[in-house]
Amino acid sequence: MLIKPKRPFAVPLPMRDGVAPSYLWLPEGTWDNMLSFLMQHYRVSEADWRSRMARGQVVSGDGVVLRPDSPYRSGMRIFYYRELERETPIPFQEVILFQDAHLVVVDKPHFLPMTPTGRFLQETLLVRLKKKLDIPDLSPIHRLDRETAGVVIFSCHRASRGAYQSLFQQRAVKKVYEALAAPLAGREFPFVHRSKMAEGEQFFLMQEVAGEPNSETMIDVIEQRGGATLYRLHPHTGRKHQLRVHLAALGIPIINDPFYPVALPCKQDDVSQPLQLLARAISFRDPLSGLARHFESCRRLLPCNELAPRWWHAPSNR
Repeated sequence: MLIKPKRPFAVPLPMRDGVAPSYLWLPEGTWDNMLSFLMQHYRVSEADWRSRMARGQVVSGDGVVLRPDSPYRSGMRIFYYRELERETPIPFQEVILFQDAHLVVVDKPHFLPMTPTGRFLQETLLVRLKKKLDIPDLSPIHRLDRETAGVVIFSCHRASRGAYQSLFQQRAVKKVYEALAAPLAGREFPFVHRSKMAEGEQFFLMQEVAGEPNSETMIDVIEQRGGATLYRLHPHTGRKHQLRVHLAALGIPIINDPFYPVALPCKQDDVSQPLQLLARAISFRDPLSGLARHFESCRRLLPCNELAPRWWHAPSNR
């Protein structure tokens, strides 16, 4: 999925511990004051908001510190820091494959989210890299699912970001994935699977529906590993969950996929059973230097991860 560039604007709060402040345009409505709005809009306690405001961590777009009794004004932009009461560390480390003045290329582990969301803040790839590399403008050019491991590219220079983003818009980036799944009988390899994908009934899922195809994946076999097959996947389009949906539709869902073909009940992560999907390699011609770029993951898919610490679990969604 392509990350669209945002128009830069002045941010009145600095990056804190690798995390940039969040912001919100206040919607139309009537609230007695800022505190009453914040308590209704977010699932955060009154004591927590009062503490943040007392520490000057909720401000207007021009940097004025907002108090609990500050008047609510529709259309105003406010800035604040996200805070989590408890965040379980993810016991897998990213590997930096390449870095120059414009790009950082990373080998992402399974289970690590790309960016802060929900119950993840510090334990995200973006925040880890900002803290490690001290690059405030670092931003992902594309994304991998939290469950997927492998190669992902970040832009570290705002002025050149658009040139690299345009490569994805023009489909000038070659991506190769690997997946472990059951054998697929009765097909000659390689072959191309095409389908129309749309959002599922549950907001976080995708599904195949009737209609003109908008997704395409070339599927090939690399080798047999025990009772499973290691597939090489070339996505020609970049729909959300495309590879997971396509293989499930063929009757060979990726091993350890918690979403496809059936979404399992929300539960704690089992890091001994990572999704067997890997972004193996990514290639493109650098739009600035003209050089051919090729980056490849050092990871290997296994039916189980025997190195996963047995004590680790992630807290369930609240």
